[in-house]
Amino acid sequence: MRDAAETKRRLLAAATEEFAERGIAGARVDRIAAAAECNKAMIYSYFGSKDQLFDAVFGESVGRFVIDVPLDADDLPGYAGKLFDRYEERPDALRLAVWHRLERPEGKWVTEIVLANEIRLHDLKRAQDEGRLSKHYSPMELLVLIQSVSTAWTTTNSELGVRTTIPRDQRRALVVDAVRRLIAED
Repeated sequence: MRDAAETKRRLLAAATEEFAERGIAGARVDRIAAAAECNKAMIYSYFGSKDQLFDAVFGESVGRFVIDVPLDADDLPGYAGKLFDRYEERPDALRLAVWHRLERPEGKWVTEIVLANEIRLHDLKRAQDEGRLSKHYSPMELLVLIQSVSTAWTTTNSELGVRTTIPRDQRRALVVDAVRRLIAED
């Protein structure tokens, strides 16, 4: 059983790299198996299919993300800074999310994402209802804007990105400041 758990861990790690780099369609089970140093039959044994392997990888990534970066409705600028940090430190997490959106635009929803979003929206609404947060934007609008601001530097087009000489700590400070201004009362 211990060997099975280790093999599964290696497969998930190799698949995370492969899917983050190439997406679902471009990923190859042969490369994943080789990187994990196991037989590709193990992928089908443990996960059933390449699509199900992607679901396992993405679900694990989202689950870790939700635990590591919980929304703090009383410190949304700080939350945006933590989102920025996560995307800078783990670009694979953002790439997996982008591939999911690109290759499954109306497809299978990941339960972890749906639940995380419901919790975040509930926390934002509660903060608004309790007067701790402006109602200028709906919880949905606010969450989308914060997520967009926090990923702005990691998703900017490469033609602009190569001209960016702003240090990481300054980019992070800009994200935090933008969200602080976004939620400021008029």
